[in-house]
Amino acid sequence: INHCRCGDIFQANLSRRIQLQVEGEPKDLFKRLVAKSPAAFSAYLSPGPGLAVASSSPEEFLRVEGNHVRTRPIKGTRPRGKDAVEDAFMAKTLRESGKDFAELTMIVDLMRNDLGHVARPGSVRVTEFPELMTLPQVFHLYGTVEADLDEGKDVLDLLAASFPPGSISGAPKAKAIEILEMVERSRRGVYTGSIGYIEPGRRTHLNVAIRTAEWGRGLLRFGVGGGITVGSEPSAEFEETEDKARGLALALGIERLP
Repeated sequence: INHCRCGDIFQANLSRRIQLQVEGEPKDLFKRLVAKSPAAFSAYLSPGPGLAVASSSPEEFLRVEGNHVRTRPIKGTRPRGKDAVEDAFMAKTLRESGKDFAELTMIVDLMRNDLGHVARPGSVRVTEFPELMTLPQVFHLYGTVEADLDEGKDVLDLLAASFPPGSISGAPKAKAIEILEMVERSRRGVYTGSIGYIEPGRRTHLNVAIRTAEWGRGLLRFGVGGGITVGSEPSAEFEETEDKARGLALALGIERLP
């Protein structure tokens, strides 16, 4: 927060790691995860013997069809309510939150700038903003930015211009990453990276690897985070990370992660 107050950055996505011992098979955990916390960009990877990555990500990083590019950054979170009345109230408070709207605005603008480095001039546009995303454990706000790749630019140029995703780094991106490297206590690993595919002919679809767990040697490692701004309240930001981790906790059969 002090870096925001001093004007070093406008926002940083501060994260923490949760690690615990688990039993069973990682594929079974993934099945329970997508059952308890289904999301549009789920993925399961097995990078080596005894290793696995289970992701139930709701966030689309990049979708490329021909020369058309789309990104949908997420910012702003509220837990789902216990009944329909509370549910509607939580969605309303998120929609009307000045802080969350400002966070989303900053990241949408950041992604517009990133795409602008490789897009045909004049083709970058915001087509949905802000929109409400409803998930089993939380509500999110998101925006959609679209563009057309410039002549001579390809998916690798696009990745060089836009990775890592702005929603999990901050704004300005380079300075936010520098600060996060200093203050976070452990490396992120796969978490907040990207999982997906790149096909010939520019067809590409990549998620932002949030709600993503790494499994290895009987240990499960899971990252959660949230956007920190000058208006952040530490206790509320911490509680937001608990809300985001609830799907994994349910998949593990526990009420909340340690």
